[in-house]
Amino acid sequence: MTSILPLAEPVPRAERGRREQLKLAKRLRHQVGRAIADFGMIEDGDKVMVCLSGGKDSYTLLDILLQLKAKAPVSFSLTAVNLDQKQPGFPEHVLPDYLRSLGVDFHIIEQDTYSVVTRVVPEGKTMCSLCSRLRRGALYTYAEQNGFTKIALGHHRDDLVATFFLNLFFHAKLAGMPPKLLSDDGRHVVIRPLAHVREEDIVAYAEAKGFPIIPCNLCGSQDNLQRKQVKKMLEAWEKESPGRIETIARALGDIRPSQLSDPKLFDFLSLGSRSDLPLPDAHDWLD
Repeated sequence: MTSILPLAEPVPRAERGRREQLKLAKRLRHQVGRAIADFGMIEDGDKVMVCLSGGKDSYTLLDILLQLKAKAPVSFSLTAVNLDQKQPGFPEHVLPDYLRSLGVDFHIIEQDTYSVVTRVVPEGKTMCSLCSRLRRGALYTYAEQNGFTKIALGHHRDDLVATFFLNLFFHAKLAGMPPKLLSDDGRHVVIRPLAHVREEDIVAYAEAKGFPIIPCNLCGSQDNLQRKQVKKMLEAWEKESPGRIETIARALGDIRPSQLSDPKLFDFLSLGSRSDLPLPDAHDWLD
């Protein structure tokens, strides 16, 4: 006699959403943890300054780092730091209220970079470069004054890929945005724990968590940014060939100098040379 199994009860929409959120959070923790391990981003005893802008990326960065800190194999501290650039209409209460609700150590730096940028940059020109330098200077100064050993930024995988193409198209060089770097003055170690995380996942996570997003009304509203041009190109590529951005991101971690054309990275001069004598330089050939 054939037994009839009872039909499974349908999972309510709210429960499905909760499960998806848990899966997404787990994936983000895994990707951030892998980036930290791959590049040695956080060590025992580190004092990490998390730069919080009020955007989806930095909110997600802080949230995931707080989750990882609870079970991390090393001990480290986290302090959220925001630079209040005195933009008109900036909601000064949003970040402090949010961070107090989490019980997170935080500090708000107040510096009127907005007036400087709007005074110096001609109307219609891109403000991002100057704004970024001023913001970076203020954050670096605060980090040095307060003994932070690492500065964590919220750049994600798609940012790393876009920066590569910005340098390729507009600066004629193969360079990107590394997951970990030493500042030019050698005083600060900058880390990007979201280096393996897709922007698409950050958008979904920020919506699910209901972060109090603060839009940038200074540079984020400009339409003539080179980065926006590159982003549109990448979005079109991804739509046409899903997975292309991930392939490019993996390629940035598999560099082969002998297959490129930079004699500073690979010794082409001695490759296959039949003599110990010095080779003629370009002037000898041209003359």
